[in-house]
Amino acid sequence: MTTESLSAQRSGTGWAWVRLLAGAGILGFLLWRVGTGPFLDGLRLIDGTALAAALGIGLFTTVCCAWRWSLIAGGLGVRLPLASAVARCYRAVFLNATLPGGVLGDVERAVQHGRDAGDVGRGIRAVVWERTAGQVVLLVVAAVLLLVLPSPVRPYLPGVIAVLVAVGGVVALLLWALPRAGSARWTRPLRTLATDLRHGVLGRRTWLGVVLASALVVAGHLATFLVAARTAGATASLAELVPLTLLALLAMGVPANVGGFGPREGVAAWAFGAAGLTAAQGVATAMVYGALVLVASLPGAAVLVLRRPGRVRATSRAGRSPAPH
Repeated sequence: MTTESLSAQRSGTGWAWVRLLAGAGILGFLLWRVGTGPFLDGLRLIDGTALAAALGIGLFTTVCCAWRWSLIAGGLGVRLPLASAVARCYRAVFLNATLPGGVLGDVERAVQHGRDAGDVGRGIRAVVWERTAGQVVLLVVAAVLLLVLPSPVRPYLPGVIAVLVAVGGVVALLLWALPRAGSARWTRPLRTLATDLRHGVLGRRTWLGVVLASALVVAGHLATFLVAARTAGATASLAELVPLTLLALLAMGVPANVGGFGPREGVAAWAFGAAGLTAAQGVATAMVYGALVLVASLPGAAVLVLRRPGRVRATSRAGRSPAPH
């Protein structure tokens, strides 16, 4: 193993520990502030109806995620049947919910699909674009709903959106200017990025399905969070709860957690408290949500034990070459 490989491995391990400790630190702070009551009370309130709803919604969102992944992978020139994508997504959801960091399941499905397809680079990029598309749609939906519905961040949201638009404009300008600067170091990656976007995410046969699948996934996550809120005893109206659950969902994108717990509970505590409810109720809701997500991921454990996803071959769409990698 080269010195560079050892250095990269140590760096990755170091960041993994940082993310794990950050998630543990958030949980420790919440335990200090609100005690163990909200954590335990929320779990005690889970009943069969909530578990059944979680399993049903989990099936729906997993199929939608698999559909989005299959569309993007096909656009990149890698064949991925929907049934195989569903099985792999269930494995990933289970691993994400049970392992530190919350992303190891996605790493596993990306690498494994790439190996099975004979092109690890495109397999990884397919998962990266699939996850990115979902986050972009979540951000758009969150921005719209948080602007329309009352929330603790509503007064600050226009400024945040303006900053994000400005940053996006600068990035787009750099992406436009770098290839023209003649640097071979940047030209090939940018061409790959443009090709992936054109065929994998924004292709004529993919973009509508990607947007629709992503919107349905967001709706499923929101529904699960609302089930968790009602299970935890929240009596606020849907107009009050939806913005708070959106903030908690956005916090889940932070890769610093312990088995999925950490930032979600911290943001939920703050959001519920700022909205005139209680931090304890926010923690209880987030804990119930985490438990429901874990239950919804259990079919992935069965897939992990009983089925090894079959090998698939990389294929290119007729009339064009496979995307560069």
